[in-house]
Amino acid sequence: MNTPVNVLILAAGLGTRMKSDQAKVLHRLGSRPLIAHVLRTAAALNPENIFVVVGHQAEKVEAAARSAFADPAMAERLKFVTQDKQLGTGHAVKCATDAIKQARGLLVVFYGDTPAVKADTLRRLVAEHEGGKRAATLVTIRIENPPAYGRIVRDADGSFLKIVEQRDCTPEQRTITELNPGFYCFDVPALLDALEKLTPQNAQGEYYLTDVPQHMLDAGLSVGTVFHEDAHELNGINNRAELAAMWKKVRQATLDRLMAEGVSIVDPDSTYIDDSVVVGRDTVIHPQVIIEGDSRIGANCEIHSWSHLTNVEIGDECNVLNSCVLVDTKLTAKNSVGPFAHLRMHAELAEEAVVGNFVEVKKSKLGRKTKSMHLTYLGDATIGDRVNIGAATVTCNYDGKNKNPTFIEDDVKIGSDTMLVAPVRVGRGSVSGAGSVITKDVPPDSLVVGMPAKVIKKLKE
Repeated sequence: MNTPVNVLILAAGLGTRMKSDQAKVLHRLGSRPLIAHVLRTAAALNPENIFVVVGHQAEKVEAAARSAFADPAMAERLKFVTQDKQLGTGHAVKCATDAIKQARGLLVVFYGDTPAVKADTLRRLVAEHEGGKRAATLVTIRIENPPAYGRIVRDADGSFLKIVEQRDCTPEQRTITELNPGFYCFDVPALLDALEKLTPQNAQGEYYLTDVPQHMLDAGLSVGTVFHEDAHELNGINNRAELAAMWKKVRQATLDRLMAEGVSIVDPDSTYIDDSVVVGRDTVIHPQVIIEGDSRIGANCEIHSWSHLTNVEIGDECNVLNSCVLVDTKLTAKNSVGPFAHLRMHAELAEEAVVGNFVEVKKSKLGRKTKSMHLTYLGDATIGDRVNIGAATVTCNYDGKNKNPTFIEDDVKIGSDTMLVAPVRVGRGSVSGAGSVITKDVPPDSLVVGMPAKVIKKLKE
C-alpha cells in the first residue's frame, strides 16, 4: 500500500436484536469485546488514524477500544467521534467529517460488529482501490438465500450501478444474490463531496452510506467492486445466536491452527482457546481447558483439565495440573503449578519454582527452585531462591488500611502454619518453627519460634 491509509469503524449502534442493555460492540467473542477484534484487524493495516464512531454507551466503548492495544503508539492513533442520534450509516460517517478532513490518503470504512474479517481481506480491498484509481471500492459477496443485506445492482454490461437496501428493493431486486456486507475504501475528498448529497428519502428515513457510491458515479467518478468468496468471514453479529455461532467458528479455526503447528489438543470439542493465544510445539492441552487473552505458552508444556488461564506467559517445560486458575501470571521455565492453585495479579515464578495444591500467589515473586507445596497464601511477597514454604503459611499483607510487603531472602525455611505479619523481612538462611507468628524482621541465619516469634538460636553457631 503506497498511499496513506486511515480506518473508520462504525460502532454507535444500539444492537436492539441482542436484547441487551449493553452496546452490541461490547459483547464478548471469547475473552475480548467485538470492538477489540475489529480494532486489532484494523491495526494490521498500519493506519495513520483509526476513527471510531460511538454513540450508545460511548464511554464504555471508548474504554474497550483503548484497552484493545497494548502498544501505546497504536492507541494514540485512536480518535473518537460521537453520533448523538442514530440517523443511519451515512449520518454516522457525516458525524466524522471534521476528523476525516484532516486525514491523508484513503479511508477504509466498516462495522464494529464484524470480528472475523481478516487483515488480508482489507489489504486486498485497498490494493484494488489503488490499482483501479477509483473514488470508491466496495466488497461484495454472494449468498443464495440472501439475508437483509443491500443488493448490488449492475447494468447490462455487468458494471456497478448502485446498492439498494432490502427494505427499498423491488420484488425483482430482492432476488439478487450479490450483496453488500459493508466494507468500503474511499478517496477522502470524493467521500466528503458525496456525503453532502445524502438525503433520508428511503423506507427507513435514514442517511444511507450505501447511497454514496451512486452519487460518485453521478459525478462522473469511478466506483469498483471486489468480490470475496468467503461470505461468513464478513458476517456482522446481530443477535446472541449469531455471536455463539461466530465464536464456534473462530474457536475451531484456532484449534486447527494450533494442532497444525504441533500442539496436542486431547479433546478439541471441550477446549476453549482464544484466537490471540500462542502455544509452542509439543505442548499438550487436556480436556476442559480454557486459555484466554494475550496468553503465550512455551514448548513441551502440559496444561491439565479444568484449568483456566488468562493473559499468562508460560515458558518451556512447565506443568499446570488440574483445576488451576492463572491470571496475569508468568511462569519462567520448568515450573509446576497445582492442582487447585490460584496465581494472579502479576504473580511470577522463576525457573524450577513449584506451587502446589491449594496455594494462592497474588502479586508475588518466587525465586529459583523455591517451593510452596500446600494450603498457603502468598500475597505482596518477594521470595528468594531455594526457599521452602511450609503448609498453611500466610503472608498477612493487609493491616486494615494498607497492603504491606513481605521479603523472604534466599535459603529460608518457613515452618508450617507460620504467619508473617507484614511489613516484615526474613533474612537469608533463617528458619521459622511451626506455628510461629513473625511480627519483626528476622536476622540472617536465625531460628525463630513462638507467638510473637523470637530468635532462640543462631544457626551458624
